[in-house]
Amino acid sequence: MTSGRRSSSSSGGGTRRLETSPGFAVRRVYDPPLPDDGLRVLVDRLWPRGLSKDAARVDLWLRDIAPSDALRQWYGHDPARWDEFRRRYFAELEAHREQLEALRQRARRERITLLFGARDKERNNAVALLSFLESLRR
Repeated sequence: MTSGRRSSSSSGGGTRRLETSPGFAVRRVYDPPLPDDGLRVLVDRLWPRGLSKDAARVDLWLRDIAPSDALRQWYGHDPARWDEFRRRYFAELEAHREQLEALRQRARRERITLLFGARDKERNNAVALLSFLESLRR
């Protein structure tokens, strides 16, 4: 992991907060919500399979900032394509820079947890999105 991010554990039944950055956390939407999740933001284009809206406890669903269908299908969660996926996804995110800057500013006032549905907890669009958000500070 890069500096500025860390993995942390919760004492609540093995639930883990995967990535953190000032104001942000990244978690799998299938994991039970934590009391300090703050604003829970789903950043997938598709609703997670088999998960009810009550169980997910999603406060905001930002479909528009999820990877395009074409990019998601091309990536296919193939770890060998991760670096190129990030590059292409960052290019897509440029079109949403103003919305993402507003999200980053909101994270200065309250915790925002970016939620994803993928099984891979290290290489998914929420982790890539967090990296993009961190780059907006520079």
